[in-house]
Amino acid sequence: MPDAQPHNIDAPSVEGRIFRPANDAELREAVERAFDYRGDVTLELTSRQKIEGYIFNRNASASPPFLQLFPKGQPGVVKIPYADIVAIAFTGEDTASGKSWEAWVKKKELERKAEAARIAAEAQARGHL
Repeated sequence: MPDAQPHNIDAPSVEGRIFRPANDAELREAVERAFDYRGDVTLELTSRQKIEGYIFNRNASASPPFLQLFPKGQPGVVKIPYADIVAIAFTGEDTASGKSWEAWVKKKELERKAEAARIAAEAQARGHL
C-alpha cells in the first residue's frame, strides 16, 4: 500500500484515494487512516458488497479485529471484520482538511480582539472610558 504514511495531522488529505492493502499490516494502517478521517469512506468487502459510512470505532486487538461504522442513509451500526475488507475508498469530503490547530487559535484570537474592541467602543460611547 504505497499511499500509507505514519499518522500526521499535517499530512495531505487522503480524500479521493483508494487503499487496497496487500497484507494485514497495511490493512491495519488503512483502517487507522479511515478511523482518523473526518468524512465517509466506502468499504469494498470480499463479498463484493460496498458499504459507505463513517467509521467511529475499531479494535485491531480483538479476535477477530473489526471496525464499526454508521452506514450512510441507514439507521444503526454495522460491524465489519477486518478480514472482510478488500479496499477502503475515502469517498466523503474530508471536513478537517486544511484546518489546523494554529488556524483555529488565530481565528479565536481575532474574534477575541474584535469583541474587546466592540466592548471598548460601547463603553466609550456611554462615557465610561
